[in-house]
Amino acid sequence: MIEVGRLCIKTAGRDSGKECLIVEIIDDGFVLIDGLTRRRKCNISHLEPTEKILKIKEKADHDEVIKALEKEGIKVKEKKVVRKSKEGKTEKSVKQVKKTVKKETKKKK
Repeated sequence: MIEVGRLCIKTAGRDSGKECLIVEIIDDGFVLIDGLTRRRKCNISHLEPTEKILKIKEKADHDEVIKALEKEGIKVKEKKVVRKSKEGKTEKSVKQVKKTVKKETKKKK
């Protein structure tokens, strides 16, 4: 029942209720998951496997997992990354900075 590509629902932790895919089997009790959850090691007792198996390769990266979920019809939101620097200032993610630069260059033209 536990295999790479198996669509599961997380049942414990802050990601509970979210869908994820098994990306790698670590040992008898743990797997690596990714999807609408954070990519991390997870106890298999914290997963509810579904009947669906999506075709992904073992140790697939996040982009491949997202593409597989979207093919299945599962809507995925892009997460914004905001970090605080040592000085306490908020740093924008690279994507946010690129968007800001594009908007500013369009305004100048």
